[in-house]
Amino acid sequence: MAHEAATGTGQPRNKKWLWLLIIPWIGAVSVPFYNKIEPELWGFPFFYWFQLLWVLVSAAITAVVYSKTKALPTRKPGASR
Repeated sequence: MAHEAATGTGQPRNKKWLWLLIIPWIGAVSVPFYNKIEPELWGFPFFYWFQLLWVLVSAAITAVVYSKTKALPTRKPGASR
């Protein structure tokens, strides 16, 4: 399985899922939107907790995209588990 990942062998998956990665990018570069202090969350200004929220959201989106675009292993004829 590691060899398939390294060599790119395997059945390709739908690459349209990669478009989801634009969402975290838009969230990170839209600084004028979140460049403010209010509302505070547990004493943290909006600027800080909004960025931290995007770290978590980005990790979740990246995990989904990875699982949906990872190549499926190909079975060789006559190979048994």
